[in-house]
Amino acid sequence: MSPDQSTVLVVDDEQDVADLYAMWLQADYRVLSAYEGDEALDVLDDSVDVVLLDRRMPGQSGDEVLAVIRERDLNCRVVMVTAVKPDFDILEMGFDDYLVKPVTKDELQDTVEKMLTRVDYGAKLQEYYSLVSKKAVLESEKDSEALRTNEEYAELEDEIQELSAEVDDTREQLDDHDDFVGAFQDL
Repeated sequence: MSPDQSTVLVVDDEQDVADLYAMWLQADYRVLSAYEGDEALDVLDDSVDVVLLDRRMPGQSGDEVLAVIRERDLNCRVVMVTAVKPDFDILEMGFDDYLVKPVTKDELQDTVEKMLTRVDYGAKLQEYYSLVSKKAVLESEKDSEALRTNEEYAELEDEIQELSAEVDDTREQLDDHDDFVGAFQDL
């Protein structure tokens, strides 16, 4: 997924903080801002790839917004960006990453990029397995001569090989065990 196609939703009741995060990210992404939980849920749709979500907000808390996001089954990554120190309650929460404020520009940008890499990896891996499945079905039903002489089958093999290389490259970008596990769990 290229950054210019990605949308980040920044949700923080401290407008200055939300605006700062948006300013840091707007050169690389389409950025939306919301200053409370209800507003975030009104703005949130399938076009949002990453949500940067504060936990402690008046009205709907970030925890409640996160629960609604997961209930809606939206395909977006959620990063809690909050001054609330993590405790064991986070074990039951469905976020993808957790940053404790204050955060730096580099930390925020790196986290958003990591979340987008996870989304990209999941989509590529699903496509790869779909193509491999088609190849397996054809190989079980057709003889080797028919496969060898069929142009569409040859294109399928090329596509599988190319996608396999892309999946491997993306996997290498997932630089630690948690990134890889997170991306794999998304599948």
